[in-house]
Amino acid sequence: MSFKELGLSQALLNAIERKGYEIPSPIQEKCIPVVLEGKDVLASAQTGTGKTAGFALPMLQRLSQESQKHNRPVRALILTPTRELAAQVLEDVNDFGKAVDMRAAVIFGGVSQVPQVKAIRNGVDVLVATPGRLLDLVDQRLLSLSNVEILVLDEADRMLDMGFLRDIKRILALLPSKRQNLLFSATFSKDIRKLAESFLNHPVTVSATPENTTVEKIVQRTIRVDKDRKTSLTIKLIAEGNWQQVLVFTRTKHGANRLSEKLQIANISSAAIHGNKTQNARTAALAGFKTGKIRVLVATDIAARGLDIPLLPHVINFELPNIPEDYVHRIGRTGRAGASGEAISLVGGDEVDYVKAIEKLLGEQFKKDIIPGYEPVDPETAPEKKQQGQRPPRKPNPNGNPRNKKSGGGGNKSGAGAGNKSGGGSGGNSKWKGRR
Repeated sequence: MSFKELGLSQALLNAIERKGYEIPSPIQEKCIPVVLEGKDVLASAQTGTGKTAGFALPMLQRLSQESQKHNRPVRALILTPTRELAAQVLEDVNDFGKAVDMRAAVIFGGVSQVPQVKAIRNGVDVLVATPGRLLDLVDQRLLSLSNVEILVLDEADRMLDMGFLRDIKRILALLPSKRQNLLFSATFSKDIRKLAESFLNHPVTVSATPENTTVEKIVQRTIRVDKDRKTSLTIKLIAEGNWQQVLVFTRTKHGANRLSEKLQIANISSAAIHGNKTQNARTAALAGFKTGKIRVLVATDIAARGLDIPLLPHVINFELPNIPEDYVHRIGRTGRAGASGEAISLVGGDEVDYVKAIEKLLGEQFKKDIIPGYEPVDPETAPEKKQQGQRPPRKPNPNGNPRNKKSGGGGNKSGAGAGNKSGGGSGGNSKWKGRR
């Protein structure tokens, strides 16, 4: 099927041609006719399937048919979970919107609201927004949602994961009751289905791929590894493979910073991207990564959605996510738009259960590789180490007295002996351990 057969205007067909699109993707083929009819949509689609064009093209056509160019109140609202996804959606909407004289703008936190407010005052047909900044501007009476005709919740499952449910409910209450609603989600949890039932009106269910599946062209590998040797293994894989563009995921912001610094020490250009970074820093890091100036981008899950990097060949899970669905979103950064890709997960002894949960979600078993010299040290392999002559760890002294004064004991400020302030008994104080 061609885009022309989907019922799009000639102006939009010309814009599609300029973008280089030839035939519609499955989600576009299924979504566009339904949205053009004005029906609500509940769509399941993986990242990288072209879903933005799937809702943006018909949305823009509907708005252009009843254009309000003089006043230009916000008539379409697209909600996204992250700044990066918001910026990417705006780019696509602008590329198509210019063809039908539709104005679009984006608002999100972390940057000054002044230019965002100015854009709104100049007139905006389509507004792309993250929930927090949107509600902030509404509360300041700098933005009205009373004319919204079309609402899009993009990556709805991620918005719930990030704790935006309360904000979404507030936003829904601010919108006109008569409107078209489109909900896109890569996964359909009970909470997503409950949310959909609360505001979608007889929606048409659209699915481009089975729920919670990964793109077939992504080669997935898991490597069992000693937790303390993950960094050196990551450097080995990138250096020996001569990988020039790698997206690496960590669970924490500090972990992302540390890994990025160690990669730079190993002469591998890298940058970290996470919630503590300013928007300007995040934008610069992403731009450098896309152009090849930065070889490795180390990110937390905030970057698992919204990063559109053409032909990204490699994704590394330095640490597995504790939410199985996030694995799907992470590796979905590669294997996009029909291209192939590779996703490697480094699995420490404390992450075996995470692998099992992901395998259960996907309904498939991963092959577990081990690279000589990086073998995991955990309860499964500890007996082997002991047989090789490794001395087992000392058992705690039940009396709380130090066994060896040179190793630090009772009474000194840094030891773990009884009676000191920083940790008593054999195990030490749990708060002290957490701070370390």
